[in-house]
Amino acid sequence: MNLPADWAWYSIAPETASTQEIPVRILFSGVPAFGHLLPQLPLARAARQGGHDVAVLTGAVMDGLLGLPVLGAGPTGLEVVEEVTKRIGTNVLEVLVPEPEDVAELFAGARVDLTIDEAMEAARAWKPDLIVAEAYDFVGPLVAAGLGVPWTTLTLGPALPDEQTALFSATVAPRYEERGLIPTLPLVFIDRCPPSLQVPGWVAPGNRIALRPEAHRQDGYSGDVPRFPGGADRPLVLVTLGTVFNDPGLLEAIVTSLEPAGVNVMATLGPDSSPDAAAVVRDWVRLVDFAPLDSLLEDVNVVVTAGGSGTVLGTLSRGIPMVLAPQGADQTLNGALVAEVGAGITVEKPDQIGEAVARLLADRSFSDRAGLLAQEIVGMSSPAEVVQQLVARMSA
Repeated sequence: MNLPADWAWYSIAPETASTQEIPVRILFSGVPAFGHLLPQLPLARAARQGGHDVAVLTGAVMDGLLGLPVLGAGPTGLEVVEEVTKRIGTNVLEVLVPEPEDVAELFAGARVDLTIDEAMEAARAWKPDLIVAEAYDFVGPLVAAGLGVPWTTLTLGPALPDEQTALFSATVAPRYEERGLIPTLPLVFIDRCPPSLQVPGWVAPGNRIALRPEAHRQDGYSGDVPRFPGGADRPLVLVTLGTVFNDPGLLEAIVTSLEPAGVNVMATLGPDSSPDAAAVVRDWVRLVDFAPLDSLLEDVNVVVTAGGSGTVLGTLSRGIPMVLAPQGADQTLNGALVAEVGAGITVEKPDQIGEAVARLLADRSFSDRAGLLAQEIVGMSSPAEVVQQLVARMSA
């Protein structure tokens, strides 16, 4: 893999570029789940390092887990799912590709209903100058309209289909009307997805700012990366199913499929999982407690993942090909796009993963294509640069 000369940006100390002399108060808003909040942290850290005041508006369950002040508002993500299940009769986490209407009810309906009053009160007391809302968060924009402050959206991955965007807007609209508020347009569109990974026909919004995605890191993390005495010459495969779809049975099936491939396997556990939950004891397998992705990617040849946007973009930022086994949410779309650009293989069943990994290891074109995407990502704006642009837009 040929990476550009400035590839070292990834391993240097956190950026400390100054954004402006007068600090502003930036409130990051998101669904109370790691997959929705971790992608915001690089931008939040850069804002704080640039002298700005930063807080996160999300469920109180995330307090103490993000390294930033949390304004707790609303229920947990699972409690929102339970409410949606009551309303529509379907658990959206148990469906590989949920109906667009059900997704809209989850994010733009039920969560807003259960969160907005607490969120408005907390935000009004904190007095933000700007709200940054991730793409599935409809609380932040509603709060912005109520407080009369600008807001911006931040994508998690590839652009949402037009049909889904329209349903989101239609679902949340009555929540504005009943409060006598009018939706406002985002100041800018912060996009973490490289253009090559967007859906065919995608057109960049005029107010787009490209934000360089990165694998999640945690300041001060000192966890040990597993070693493989006597087998260090074998290719290393990272198996990570993310923070929601981390079923021990699925992990066991993946490891079984990988046995003929002659690889070492480092498998992560979910944030609430125990090493005893998965019967995958092998000399060539090591289980790792929930850990920042950044700390695990060194020397990895292939990543096996369910296909969440954070893992996909973080992996591609390091030029590593992947095998994707979608389990739900946006993972099916991500898997199709990664396969389309030739940076990985998407499978339908876990017993197909071993064969797919062997193919990636044997065919250099997959790592070459992942490397090209890594170069494209390097060319996107750094978090510190995006903060500077945001503040400049606010002052314009």
